[in-house]
Amino acid sequence: MANAAEHSGANGHAGVIGGGGRLGAARLLLWVLAGALAVRQAAAVLRVPPGEWLSGFHLPGLPGSLYDAGQFTGTPFAGLVLKPLTGFAAPSLEVAWTCVTLLFVAAIGLVAARGLPDPVPRRTALLAAPVLTALMMVSLPVREAASPGQTAVLPVLLVLLAVFRVPADRPAGFLIGLAAALQPALLLFAPLLWLAGRRPTARTAAATFAGATALSWAALPGDSWTYWVEHLAGAGLGGAPDSLANQSVHGALLRLGLTGPAEIALYVALAAGIAWIALRRAARYARDGQLLLAVALTGCAAVAVSPAGWRHQLLWVLLAVAGKVGKRAADRPVWPVAVILALTLPSAVLLPNLAALAPVRDNVLLLAALAAACAVPFLPRSSPYWREPVPTAYGRPAAARWARVPLLPFWRRVLSRPNLLLELLLIRVGYSLYSHIRAAAPTSRTLAEGNGSQIHGIEKALGIDIEHAVNHAVVKTPWLEAFFNFYYTSFHFVVPLTILAVLYWRRPGDYRWARASLGLATVLALAGFWLYPLAPPRLMPGLGFIDTVHGPQDLANPSYGAMTAISNQYAAMPSLHFGWSLWCGVVIVMLAPKAWQKLLGALHPLITVCAIVATANHWVLDAVGGAVVVSAGFGLVYVLSGPRGAVASGTGTAAPGAAGLAVPGPRGAADDGASAGVAAGARGRR
Repeated sequence: MANAAEHSGANGHAGVIGGGGRLGAARLLLWVLAGALAVRQAAAVLRVPPGEWLSGFHLPGLPGSLYDAGQFTGTPFAGLVLKPLTGFAAPSLEVAWTCVTLLFVAAIGLVAARGLPDPVPRRTALLAAPVLTALMMVSLPVREAASPGQTAVLPVLLVLLAVFRVPADRPAGFLIGLAAALQPALLLFAPLLWLAGRRPTARTAAATFAGATALSWAALPGDSWTYWVEHLAGAGLGGAPDSLANQSVHGALLRLGLTGPAEIALYVALAAGIAWIALRRAARYARDGQLLLAVALTGCAAVAVSPAGWRHQLLWVLLAVAGKVGKRAADRPVWPVAVILALTLPSAVLLPNLAALAPVRDNVLLLAALAAACAVPFLPRSSPYWREPVPTAYGRPAAARWARVPLLPFWRRVLSRPNLLLELLLIRVGYSLYSHIRAAAPTSRTLAEGNGSQIHGIEKALGIDIEHAVNHAVVKTPWLEAFFNFYYTSFHFVVPLTILAVLYWRRPGDYRWARASLGLATVLALAGFWLYPLAPPRLMPGLGFIDTVHGPQDLANPSYGAMTAISNQYAAMPSLHFGWSLWCGVVIVMLAPKAWQKLLGALHPLITVCAIVATANHWVLDAVGGAVVVSAGFGLVYVLSGPRGAVASGTGTAAPGAAGLAVPGPRGAADDGASAGVAAGARGRR
């Protein structure tokens, strides 16, 4: 590991303090965003009443024991440092603690950004610090670390300062030793320093940790015994060791039902293996000049192997985005996006609520840390793909369809297949956010029933109020009722996902076009759910509709039973049941190669509209609304990116069988390879 001062001075981007033009403006706006997020986080913490906030320290008065209440999770050394703070007035301590914690977060962003390995593009050097700071402000670790008594941010800052900003070995080792005294697992940095050639720093770190621990034993012998012996380095303090907050290997094994000596033996073996693999990888990346990545991997491993690795200690995972993964430019966003999603969104958003996925869903942060420390194949700086990954093949952009609506840069026609993992992540998160927003839409029964009466009246005036007759006719025909019930509940998700999967594999260019139109239509539908809550026919009192899918509904009960807890029952206008089926029909009719496939595609929306009316789940005008938003989705894609499969005339060379898309003219060997790959893939699909 290079000397901190040498590394800092060698970084060409370390001296960048500002930028002109657009980069300078973007940098300023990003810092403003980071500041706004910090203020929001501070406001969330400071809303806690001062008395309750002070009790959140879980620290008794000066004469008491640290661990009597079993809630304080810090080391005896941390308690020795924090205990005198309880003598301050609660409001002043609350404000000071919150502000200092958030300032530490900003300092981490600044130091980490200057620790990026050379060469660093000027744009990255200017924007890395505010972007990283903003991401940390919304991350789960920082949101929890801002709570009273949590010191997880300070050890991260101490380690980063020791590695990147402190020139001498002994002061750097002293800072790392203090960090380990606050969070013992961080002593793992001592062997990293030793393997990387900074042995005086490693010795100083170990000696500082030993001295701080001995001081706490001398001052607080009873508490030290409780922490180190009775609770095995804090495991069990502040909560059960098997709680979801304990994102360590030990906690995961306990959640899987393993207990006793067998669990301890397995935990020790796994921890030793993880530490060994992570340290070897970190030392290799440190020698390669990727110091920030080496620090992040060691921090991830330290939390994973700790007996109690709390969520607020996993800020190291976010620092691991400094590593580059993948040879193709299209693959580079996968690792950063996965890390950001894992550290900013609840696990329930990332994964569906299925029992089979519970072990993964309960350990998302731990798995992210283990992946970074032991598995993710980060590129070395010597790789030919480090600076110049295989470029993405783009078609020449089509001209704007409307003169006043310019095409956006990210709507460029991509010819290659998108990264599957990234697509699955974004689709899952997008659908989960859609479900949450739909569930949060207004649910006023009076308003929804009033809008239902309005829709019913319009249909009467137009002579299309056929819902009641169709509903009762189907109920009198049991086999038809069973068919429509099955169709309504089974094909809504299966058919769109199947079409997307087929397009992804066989026609990636059309996949992007179809996916974008479906996403835009769904976003427009969310606006309809918010602006016009509507009671479906089955929830309209006095009209005599029969709910064939969900069974009889007690309309005197505003909750209408368990279905209301699952989804917003008044999110009916527009009907996405019909809208998504119409999207499926249009895509199949346009792209299917055979007539019988086109016929099935055309029948799907027709059967769906019959099903939603027959089961009393939608009005006829709901289907009209669904058709409107889907048409708008297709229209927006047409306006922004031009007609499907068309590109502007130019020097591009057509790829056989690529649906009219063009590959850019050669700019070098990499582009030739990309173009050849697209052409070969197109020939293989014919």
